[in-house]
Amino acid sequence: MPQFSDNLRGAAYMVLAMLGFVLNDAIMKLVSSDVHLYQAIFLRGVLATAIMGILAWRSGGFSVPRNVTNKFVVLRTIGELGGTVFFLTALFNMELANAGAILQAMPLVVTLGAALILRETVGWRRYSAITVGLLGVLIIIRPGGDGFNIFSLSALAAVFCLVLRDLATRGIPRDMSSNFISFVAAAAVMIMGAIVTLFGEWQPVSALSLLKLTASALFLMAGYFWSIQAMRFGEVSFTSPFRYTSLIWAIILGYVVFGDIPDVPMIIGSIIVVGSGLFTLYRERQVKLSKAKDIKAASP
Repeated sequence: MPQFSDNLRGAAYMVLAMLGFVLNDAIMKLVSSDVHLYQAIFLRGVLATAIMGILAWRSGGFSVPRNVTNKFVVLRTIGELGGTVFFLTALFNMELANAGAILQAMPLVVTLGAALILRETVGWRRYSAITVGLLGVLIIIRPGGDGFNIFSLSALAAVFCLVLRDLATRGIPRDMSSNFISFVAAAAVMIMGAIVTLFGEWQPVSALSLLKLTASALFLMAGYFWSIQAMRFGEVSFTSPFRYTSLIWAIILGYVVFGDIPDVPMIIGSIIVVGSGLFTLYRERQVKLSKAKDIKAASP
């Protein structure tokens, strides 16, 4: 039996993680015809919160209750709430691959946010890649075109909310349990879904829809688990590019499940966004290697 390196194992886990996330998205889109958006968020959230709560309890995450009021945890949770609502709103009304393609701009916007807000050093090459990548997003959403609507902007709003989530995560103390942080986010999303549902008409939920929502929650948790495994086994610089396989899964599932066929602008825009993201990751790796060499050369 062949032995695989840690990097290859990490890459395989990342590919599986992206499949888990896209399967969650596909199932949520399937449920959208039978269940209201916030009902779906609430019902999926019940199981997700229960799972994350158990994991957080087992890891001792509840030992310091004040963690929940940490300002970065609060900001991260706000980003998670906005990202969930905006992305699912887009997903319920757009093709799976199109919504997923817009989401691929997130690593680029994270890099831009880190430079502007966290004052991380970003050179002209990465700024250029970010600019080109954002132009790719414009090609996908086509402002002024027939395919452009409020749901395209909703997907774009989800990107900025998830960037807030990721940037806030960098400020959370490292000794705080990751499972607890995830539990707080899952619980907040569930509670939001429950509150909004109270002000609307509750739609009857069939056993089949409940089964789909359960599968959606399980795939979502599997995606989180596999993404953690990817980070633990492989180097971040090696495994991160495999996040873009989510677009491949979205195109495949979009065609198989919903019969969606990507048009030319969507394909061109996606190639530009992914290419820009991969170049940005490459430059980040080069900068880190250069700094490491300088530190090594300066040491006695």
